[in-house]
Formats: sequence, structure tokens, C-alpha cells
Amino acid sequence: MKIAYISTYPPRECGIATFNNNLLKAIGHHTEVVSKDSFVVAMTDTEDLTTYEYPPEVQFIIRQENQKDYIRAADYINTSLTDVCILEHEFGIYGGDNGVYILPLIARLQKPLITILHTILKDPSYMQLTIIREIAKYSSKIVVMSNRAVHFLTSIYGIAEDKIKLIEHGVPDLEPKVENEVKNSVAFKNKKVLFTFGLISRNKGLETVIEALPKIAAKNPDVLYAILGTTHPGVIRNSGEEYRDSLKRLAKKLNVENHLIFINKFVSEDELYDYLTAADMYITPYLNEAQITSGTLSYAIGAGAAVISTPYWHAQELLADNRGKLFDFKDSDALAEIVNDLFANQDQLKELKDNAYNYGLHLRWPTTGNVFIETLNESILNANQAKEEIKPIIDPDMMPAFSMAHIKRLTDDTGIVQHAKYGIPNLKEGYCLDDNARALIMVILAWQQNKSKTALELLPVYLSYIQYMQCDDGNFRNFLSFKREYLDEIGSEDSFGRTIWALGYLINNAPNNSYREFATELFIKSIPHFAQLKHLRGLANTMIGLSSFLKAHPSDEHIINELNKLATPLKASYKAHRADQWNWFEEKMTYDNAILPLALLCHYETTHDQDSLAIGLESMEFLTSKTLEKGYLNPVGNDGWLFKENKEMAQYDQQAIETMAIVLLYFKAYEITHDLKYIRQMYLSYQWFLGENSLRLPLYDYETKGCGDGLQNNGVNRNQGAESTLAYWISHLVILKSLEFEYEYSVKPDAVPVKEEVI
Repeated sequence: MKIAYISTYPPRECGIATFNNNLLKAIGHHTEVVSKDSFVVAMTDTEDLTTYEYPPEVQFIIRQENQKDYIRAADYINTSLTDVCILEHEFGIYGGDNGVYILPLIARLQKPLITILHTILKDPSYMQLTIIREIAKYSSKIVVMSNRAVHFLTSIYGIAEDKIKLIEHGVPDLEPKVENEVKNSVAFKNKKVLFTFGLISRNKGLETVIEALPKIAAKNPDVLYAILGTTHPGVIRNSGEEYRDSLKRLAKKLNVENHLIFINKFVSEDELYDYLTAADMYITPYLNEAQITSGTLSYAIGAGAAVISTPYWHAQELLADNRGKLFDFKDSDALAEIVNDLFANQDQLKELKDNAYNYGLHLRWPTTGNVFIETLNESILNANQAKEEIKPIIDPDMMPAFSMAHIKRLTDDTGIVQHAKYGIPNLKEGYCLDDNARALIMVILAWQQNKSKTALELLPVYLSYIQYMQCDDGNFRNFLSFKREYLDEIGSEDSFGRTIWALGYLINNAPNNSYREFATELFIKSIPHFAQLKHLRGLANTMIGLSSFLKAHPSDEHIINELNKLATPLKASYKAHRADQWNWFEEKMTYDNAILPLALLCHYETTHDQDSLAIGLESMEFLTSKTLEKGYLNPVGNDGWLFKENKEMAQYDQQAIETMAIVLLYFKAYEITHDLKYIRQMYLSYQWFLGENSLRLPLYDYETKGCGDGLQNNGVNRNQGAESTLAYWISHLVILKSLEFEYEYSVKPDAVPVKEEVI
């Protein structure tokens, strides 16, 4: 079994680096099952790859803030003979917002993954919650080190308990030395030693122990408080040794400076063990309970130390059953009382040490390594079995339940509000025709799929808005203020085309004659403006609407002629711009690109125009080559687009309407050709919303039922306006609609009920 470890690694001074090094040794000790060629992908906090002199097992280095390094690392692992990967996770050691850059790496892995979580927050931010959920999605097992961590993952993060494995923090497999050099040193000899170790920072609460020293020294004048460790590198960068110096000043102020010693170095485990066994008591005075795992506490227990601690989460669990003593946060008086009592009662002190030592025996790295090997073997076996399973193209169980909660939140009696701040409607921005047209399409789809009563109630609201925005001459305004004041005289061609699309769709799919007749009046009134359309996306959106209208009125020669007229400049533009390795309609790909080939496929479906079919399919394949080449949807970013002449495609700002158009395009291609590859491409594109994207972050918000306004280079735009949310739900409903087709699933979809979430 060859293992790839992804983590920080020595000589970088980091607790997780030490943990990973110990884990590698503990697992690698079993040479009969673990390959000596196992290797480390090391995280470095600098751009200079020569900063740390890594040992030979480090075969790849990721610079923390270099996004491309993460992809290269995944490719390196995939092309190796690795059987399984272990990821050490802590938010601060990976790049991007809360370490988001790790997601594209693990999503790209083709090997089973075990993730060890070192931090699990009780009150995570949206990004932190999302990252942990995504890590769990890609991991065969999530390893945690305490029972409370298991509870947090199941109750807060919604991770299934059978995916979680509890393996307590390993400790060195060492025994106390007969001759302990530290105990016999000048500083420690003939002293009653209180001891703390670890990277120094303010959250460690070391001042609490110093404040307790006057009362302890009054009864034990030979007491010494030893603090071992360097200051945390992040603290050094931001404020130098200010915290350490403040502790020295506090000790001097309390006249206990002679009872305090700083040992400012990062020591080996053997040395650390000598310090722990030389001390009389070990103290962890952390300032708050939010510490789910403490390696220093585990090491102290493993060394058989008498531990006194504040009641943070890991301490409450590890020090139960008289394995240590607890005192309240910042309560120096209580700490002093416990220390003095233990010094006065040596039998009780010895009992604490014995209890800790005996418990620590099952935490030693050889035992812990055995448990990890069992977990790794199980993950490899499960991965091999999963490869043999035949899965359906679309898995409805992986899709969120349909919900109009956010749509209702954005909609009032005028229409759907254009923008939102996070999940809250931003009324200042008012309404637009584009969104109400999309909303009309969405509610029709929802009514078709599950007879949604909510959708039927909202349909006349959006239709009424469209009627309100139509001018006397049949054209449309676009923007309306929250006070219902018109903000423009004539809307864009895009908004015009989208409105015709919505009206045509309603005419063909109306739930009753009243709505059909109302929509038909608006549609007929707008016809004179078809000839004035100049822009390709206005033409394309209008063509899709006319094609829908003709499904209800297939013999309407006037509309057929109008449709053919609109198709002519679109095809002409394609032929004018098409060149070697550039099968597109313009000199650049910009926004809502898939609408252009979609319009021509709709034209073919209605008129059987072979030219439209050929151009539609050829341009669709070109779009596919640009956006699906990485195995997930990577739509053209609005932050620069894609130009014909030798320029890289912009990666971000990726927009939801682009994805919606691509989903609709592939569905239409399947309807015409019945080629299953288009169903696969459609579902793969839809999964962009759920996290199958370049950052591996879902844009769909499972809490609000809305959709983020875009995918940016550092994360998701957390605003959830109408455009993006409607784009998601239209795509979602089209995926469900595709289940009605009798394509060759190994599991027939007709047994899957499509239900609307209760709101």
C-alpha cells in the first residue's frame, strides 16, 4: 500500500507537521503492508521552495497561495502508483479564503482519500461550513480525535456518522529515563516544576498561570513555571515578541520573575518527553472552550503527566475519570488552590500521573498506526467496489429537494426583486424584466414537474409584471423601481428576447386558457419589433420563444417566417467568424454563450433547417471543448471573456445564467439526437451549481435555497439575487424533466417521486 500524505511537514515548525511526521512513521513501521515509497506533499508558507530543507520523503511542494500548485499536486498523485491519500486539515495551512484552495486538489484526486480534521468549529462561517462539507463529500473517511468532534460533524455540519472515524491523537512510544538530563539541569534541579509547551500566542492564556504564581510561591517557594516553545510564526510576523515580553513584565510586576523561565526553542519529541517527565505538573490554561483537539494535551497524558487545565472541549474529555484537574477560564485563584493541594498531597499527585500514564498506553503511535492501517485498507476496498458499480447518469438523491423558499422571499405583489444582499432582498435595486421573464419560465416548469401550488400562485405575478412593462407600441421597458416607477424608456434587446421566450413558453405550456390568451395578446403585440433586433443574443432568445409558440401553433406561417428571418443573421454571423479552430459566432465568447447554438437547434426542431442543425451542433461542440475539457464545467468568465486571437479564457467571474444556458443546450441536443452523451454533459454542467467547478464550492445555498451570484477567484459571491437563483432552479427542473425520458438507466427513474419541499 503506497500512501500520499498532504500536510505541512518538518522542518517547518508546526504542530500538524509533527503529527503528520509521526503518523507517517507509525504507519510506515508496518513494512509488510506499507510501501517504503510512500511520500509527502508538503505545504509551505512561502513562495521560495528552498526555504525548508525537506527530507527525501517530501516529493512535491505546494506554495500555500499558489492555486496552480494544488492542481499540479493532484496530477502528480494521480500519475503515481499511490493507493490512498491522507489529508491533514487545518484551515490556516491552505490558501484562499479559509483554505478553499484545497478543494480543487481533493476533487481532482482519483485515489481514495482519508481526511484528518484538526479543527472543527462549533460556530463556523458559511465558508468554513461549506469547506468541511465539501471535504467530507470527497473523503471516504473523516478522522476526528474526540467524541465531541463526532457530535459537531453530525449535528452542525450534517455529515453522516458512518463516514466519521474516531481515532484519538497519537503520542510518542517512550518511557521515562532513569537519568533525565532535564530534571538534573541547573534550572530544574530541586525545583517544583510547573510546565507548559507549544507555540506561544495570546489564546494560550499563559498569563493566568503567572497570576497564580504569587499564591503558589507563598506556599511553595521552590516552584518554577517553565514555558517551552517559540512564538507562533504568525504572531511574530504581526507583532513580534510583544506577547512574550508582556508576560515577562507581568511576572516582574507580581514579583515572581524568579519563578518563571522561558525556553525559547522548538524541541524534538525525545527532548519534549524529558521535559514532561521532569515536570511535577503540566498546565494548559487556554482562554476558551473552542479547542476540539490539543496535541500538547495528548502528549502530556501520554507521558504520564499530572495535568491541570481549563475546561476546553478536548480537556473535558481527555481528563475525565480522574486523569487530570480542571479549573475555570482565567481563574488564577482556583489554579493556585489546585496546585497547592497537589503539592501538599503527593499520593493524589501520583494517582493523577498513574491514571494518565495508563490511559496513554493505548494512545501510543504504534497502536494508533494500526487503527489507521485498518481504516486505509477499508477505504481502498470500498473504492474498488464503487468502481465496479453501474450508476445511473443522473442521481436524483444527490440533488437538493425542490424549494421555492428563496423565490418567495424575493417576490412581492409587483414581481421578483432583482438583487439580494446575501439571502435578503435588496429592495433599493427594484425589479427588472429579465428576471420576471425567467421567473415565469421557472414557475411553469415547477407546475409541470410537481404541480407546485406555490408556482401556480406566483405565475400571474410575473405575467402581470411583463404586461405592466409593455409599451403601447408593443416593445418593453426593463427596469422598475421599488416605488413602481419606470426607470427606462426601452429595455435591452436581451430583455426583449427573454420576454418573448417566456411568453412563447407559457403559450405552449399554460396551465389554463386564461393565462394562454393573456400571454398571446402580449406576444402578438410585440411582433413588429422582431425585425428591429440587431444583437445576436436578442435574436437568439427571441427565436427560442418563437419556437415554443410554434409548438402550440405549428401552422402559423407568419411566425415561421419571422423565425426564419431571425435565424438568417445568426447563421450569417457564424459563417463570417468561423475559422480554423474557432467555430463561433463572434470574435469572442462573452456571456450567455450557449443561447446561440440553442436557438439554432430550436430553429431546426421547428423547421427542420439542416443548416441550423449543422451550425448548432458544431458550435455546441466547440463550446464544449472550451468549457468541459477539465472534466467539470468551467464556463467562460465575465472577467475578460475568451477572444479568438490567442488569449487564455477568463476563469472568473463565472455566472449562473451561463450554466443554465448550457444545461438547456445539452437537453435540447438530447431531445433532437437521443444521444446519451448530452444527458451526461447536461448533468455534469448542472453539478457546477453543487460544487463540481474550478473551486469545488457549491453556489447553491442549502440554508436559504438561493444561489450565489457568481464564482470568483477567491470563492462564491454570497449575494443571492433573482438571476442566479432562477438560473439554478430552471436548471434543476430541467434535470428532473430529463428523467421522464426512457433512456437506458440501470435504475429506472420512474420510481423516483419528485416532491416539493414544504415551505
